Amino acid sequence: MGRKVTVATCALNQWALDFEGNLQRILKSIDIAKRKGARYRLGPELEICGYGCWDHHYESDTLLHSLQVLAALLESPVTRDIICDVGMPVMHKNVRYNCRVIFLNGKILLIRPKMALANEGNYRELRWFTPWSRSRQTEEYFLPRMIQDVTKQETVPFGDAVLATRDTCIGSEICEELWTPHSPHVDMGLDGVEIFTNASGSHHVLRKAHTRVDLVTMATAKNGGIYLLANQKGCDGDRLYYDGCALIAMNGCIFAQGSQFSLDDVEVLAATLDLEDVRSYRAEISSRNLAASKVSPYPRVKVDFALSCREDLLEPPSEPIEWTYHSPEEEISLGPACWLWDFLRRSRQAGFFLPLSGGVDSAATACLVYSMCREVCEAVKQGNQEVLADVRTIVDELSYTPQDPRDLCGRVLTTCYMASENSSQETCGRARELAQQIGSHHIGLNIEPAVTAVVGIFSLVTGRRPLFAAHGGSSRENLALQNVQARLRMVVAYLFAQLSLWARGARGGLLVLGSANVDERRPRGRVWAVRRRLWSPEASRTPKLEPVDGEMLLKPPWLPDQVRLLQCRRQPHWWYQQDRPEGLCPVLRGTLPASRPAGEDMGMTYAELSVYGRLRKVAKSGPYSMFCRLVTMWKDVCSPRQVADRVRRFFSKYAANRHKMTTLTPAYHAESYSPDDNRFDLRPFLYRAGWPWQFRCVEDAVSWTQVLPHFWRLSRRRWLAPAEGWKAFCGRRCHDCPCVRQGTSVGRVLFLLCYSQEQPWGRGPRCRFQTAPASGRAHVL
Repeated sequence: MGRKVTVATCALNQWALDFEGNLQRILKSIDIAKRKGARYRLGPELEICGYGCWDHHYESDTLLHSLQVLAALLESPVTRDIICDVGMPVMHKNVRYNCRVIFLNGKILLIRPKMALANEGNYRELRWFTPWSRSRQTEEYFLPRMIQDVTKQETVPFGDAVLATRDTCIGSEICEELWTPHSPHVDMGLDGVEIFTNASGSHHVLRKAHTRVDLVTMATAKNGGIYLLANQKGCDGDRLYYDGCALIAMNGCIFAQGSQFSLDDVEVLAATLDLEDVRSYRAEISSRNLAASKVSPYPRVKVDFALSCREDLLEPPSEPIEWTYHSPEEEISLGPACWLWDFLRRSRQAGFFLPLSGGVDSAATACLVYSMCREVCEAVKQGNQEVLADVRTIVDELSYTPQDPRDLCGRVLTTCYMASENSSQETCGRARELAQQIGSHHIGLNIEPAVTAVVGIFSLVTGRRPLFAAHGGSSRENLALQNVQARLRMVVAYLFAQLSLWARGARGGLLVLGSANVDERRPRGRVWAVRRRLWSPEASRTPKLEPVDGEMLLKPPWLPDQVRLLQCRRQPHWWYQQDRPEGLCPVLRGTLPASRPAGEDMGMTYAELSVYGRLRKVAKSGPYSMFCRLVTMWKDVCSPRQVADRVRRFFSKYAANRHKMTTLTPAYHAESYSPDDNRFDLRPFLYRAGWPWQFRCVEDAVSWTQVLPHFWRLSRRRWLAPAEGWKAFCGRRCHDCPCVRQGTSVGRVLFLLCYSQEQPWGRGPRCRFQTAPASGRAHVL
């Protein structure tokens, strides 16, 4: 009958500039698609060169090698009898475009450039590419000679067009175009396109999969049609983890779902769908059909090929399914774990080295490595030979087959507790217990001799010995002594990372892991981050998470049965020990409080820091906007004066420490309000820490909120107006108010209330409130 089509999409773990590996993964995905009966195969965005090439896109080598890979694909017998849709950069008339190259049986059918480039957050596509702005227009593209020799074509269509096969019509979108207010699939669907494809390079952010799935299902629910989405997966060499989630949808329903977190380098989805279902679905939507009668047509590239077979009566169609989402806890556990695995195997190192402090941040990092080991063992159990080969290379044992995550963790993770004279037995015991639970190779050592030596050098030169605040020292002395300990721990960590395996008779070196959370990075900057063990270009390999998100990793449902770190919380002062600088400051006997709010040493709690961070980055709020939002948000717990003081404290500390953020190490991007200076949060690093203009606006707003309640208690005849030209408004008549005093700041808006009992509409009213010229604050006369 020729109505059912089998189409395939995929998620590939591509690696930037790994042209050899990328080619093999593309060919493997095409071969799997053909074995599943598909006659159309869609791949991720820029899959030939890898999405994360960044400024390598400027290099002519990237274009050259991409063309060489394309030529290899055109020549390969694997690509015969299937329409292949691949992504690569293309230069047309000396302009670089992010393109889809669609070919069949050694002939290029269409080069479709991207029309809406992603340029927010971590994306910088406008830096390297130019969007194609000529909607529904094409022109001739002259093929390079190496491609002409293969295809025997001189020119091919280049631009915004659709493919018209013998049985259906196919239109392409590229990643960001799905997220735009007026996506191309709207007009393409109205023009009769029945199959939409979207090649994406979409990275993981907590809870982002919900939005992605909603966009696809709503696109097909309103307009009908079949929608294929392909995405990259894994770490391709940067801070981002591309989380797959390839899917196939039709008429608002999901028919195939790809994994979001997986160690498989190649994942192919296929579905058999009936085109008549699309046509009958559209036929009953009269509003859609009315719009379709007026739409401008797309250029069509005719393709002498059919996606369906004549005899498909007995071919069973795919059934709709319910999309299964991961919980936020699972996302936090699985995303960084898969990213760490890609980083470890592609860096060709022998494992990780992680300093444990006994606090929640380093404990969460250790649990992420354990989660990685668990995923590796599961992949090997399911027969993934690539993962098995990588494990054997990492542990340098050709006969090793991982079965127990604790055993694998002991081979790839070395943990270390570095004690000083300020360290407690509690934190030492918690670090040791956690290491036993996850199976890591654990080292305990004392850095006090090195601390004493360094401080002794300073005392020898200056003749003065710094003291901790608990012993009568100043805040400068206290901070300097903490930093000495933290930086010495850095040196010791790198020494052991480079030589600990050598001392044990094993080969290779270890990657140093650091730990922190996003909230404490903003006000403390490098001062606190150094104390939190973020030291070097390879240290912060773990995600920037909120403390609450990090705490999720320690909940029993998301950890293996052996790991029960939450048992430690039953011990006294658990949160106190984890929130103060671990082992950096002495605590005098009898001064340890029974409970202490997190972040007290900053003057801000972690809950407050989370709110500040989201308002600053996600809501794009400066000091004044943040104050205006928080006045209503915290109206039940804080007065306007308290809110202003907290906003002032946050931005003052942020400005003073912002420059230290520029040296923080790369970390897994997991949150939409990450403070990563290098890619995501681009801001100056030298501020005027006093924020005089902004804070003055906040003070004016506070003054107004203090006066405002009294205004509503005066009279029904009250009018509020700017004091321009020294006028006050009383009722319906405007006149000079004798009670107003001369003098005010330039540009200051003064608010007056003129209240009269004896002469409601005459001169000389009795002013109950007036703005004082010197301070700009209203007061009662």
